[in-house]
Amino acid sequence: MELPTPPRKVRLQPTLVLATLSAAFGSAFQYGYNIAVVNTPHKVLKSFYNDTYFERHGTFMDEKLMLLLWSCTVSMFPLGGLLGSLIVGLMVDKCGRKGTLLINNVFAIVPAILMGVSKVAKAFELLIFSRVVVGICAGVSYSALPMYLGELAPKNLRGTLGTMTEVFVIVGIFLAQIFSLQAILGNPTGWPVLLALTGVPAMLQLLSLPFFPESPRYTLIQKRDEDTARQALRKLRGSADVDDEMEEMRVEGEAEKAEGRLSVLNLFTFQPLRWQLISIIVLMAGQQLSGVNAINYYADTIYTFAGVEAAHSQYVTVGAGVVNIVMTVISAFTVEWLGRRRLLLVGYGICGSACLTLTLALLFQSTVPELSYLGVICVFAYIAGHSIGPSPVPSVVRTEIFLQSSRPAAFMVDGAVHWLTNFIVGFVFPSIQEATGAYSFIIFAGICLLTAVYICVVIPETKGKTFVEINRIFAKRNKVEIPEKKEVTDVGPQIPSVPAKETSL
Repeated sequence: MELPTPPRKVRLQPTLVLATLSAAFGSAFQYGYNIAVVNTPHKVLKSFYNDTYFERHGTFMDEKLMLLLWSCTVSMFPLGGLLGSLIVGLMVDKCGRKGTLLINNVFAIVPAILMGVSKVAKAFELLIFSRVVVGICAGVSYSALPMYLGELAPKNLRGTLGTMTEVFVIVGIFLAQIFSLQAILGNPTGWPVLLALTGVPAMLQLLSLPFFPESPRYTLIQKRDEDTARQALRKLRGSADVDDEMEEMRVEGEAEKAEGRLSVLNLFTFQPLRWQLISIIVLMAGQQLSGVNAINYYADTIYTFAGVEAAHSQYVTVGAGVVNIVMTVISAFTVEWLGRRRLLLVGYGICGSACLTLTLALLFQSTVPELSYLGVICVFAYIAGHSIGPSPVPSVVRTEIFLQSSRPAAFMVDGAVHWLTNFIVGFVFPSIQEATGAYSFIIFAGICLLTAVYICVVIPETKGKTFVEINRIFAKRNKVEIPEKKEVTDVGPQIPSVPAKETSL
């Protein structure tokens, strides 16, 4: 007999809202802010590099050295993100979800100070080193934050809270674009403050997040502290009646005993999680390889073709940021209504169509000048499409398709794929674009199509389902059997008997 579940009656409570704001603003913001903050003022920063080099050596840098140093400055951030993703699994298991986010602030505050004093110290090396460290911060938070929010949320709000990771990434990008305008901080006197601002959200999180509870799932399932987990749930739900949710977590705890604690190596050989693992790899690789960063890199060239003056292109970029943030917020508030699959499929459909149309516009704009404006429209359409599905929704799905025992290892794989593909696109795309020109966007259209086909065939709709229910759906595809709830509660000691053999592998 099924347990009674009243998910529709669970509403956002002040404690849950404030915990989400504290966690997301202090964590996901770092990713967005630091990925965009060096783009607009790049000429000012390169001038600082050159002046510093001249003071040391009495001559200016040659172009090759400048290109090398600037490439290091940009690429050290995703490298740090990759390092952060590799340590997050250990951190969330040992320190908890909330504890990991709090410790992670060290990786934001220290580089903020170093970047803030780099001009006074006349050391551009501090900037490059700091980009690695703040990248570690972003790598940890990009995995730990959705895990924390997904475990705090009731199942009917899990999609909305899960998308907050991407919402605050976009907020970080948008504020970086605003603050880095030449009229504000993107100038020779303001850039140290611009880079140091990344420490402010970290300080706010250190002051606020300790007042909110640790993940109840982590507390109950991994720490075996039922009283603390119950108190945390009562705070988050604003109600003393949390028995149904406690029972659901106990069911998940019993179900995960069959899996055991999985390492990354175990995860790759564990049959009951085979399709979940493939799915997060496809989702995260598709998110980056579908061309979102390439569109951003190429946007200025498209704007120039459309007749936008170089001095005004920064404002067009801010306009694209507005589209980005509006569509991501729309996604956050419709994901529980429209579902995860639909938003992903619609998003990839828009992105693929925009890439194909952009290819045609770039190929024929020399003969039909008006097509240059179509190129700008395609950029905005692509950003809108990616913001409604491929950017925010994977953060939700990757939390939902794994149980507590496998989630840390899965997020390490997921994070590593995210940052590695991010780095590959940034490193390889300029060469591909130089070799193939406008045809490079056909590659991205193809990846959008392949990712959409995979989602359509393999990934189920997870809206409104418990973690255990989602696990049962994947169990059929993985060709393994999972006991029903009544078997879990009535015959608990016998649960691990069949899958335990798998776990030992």
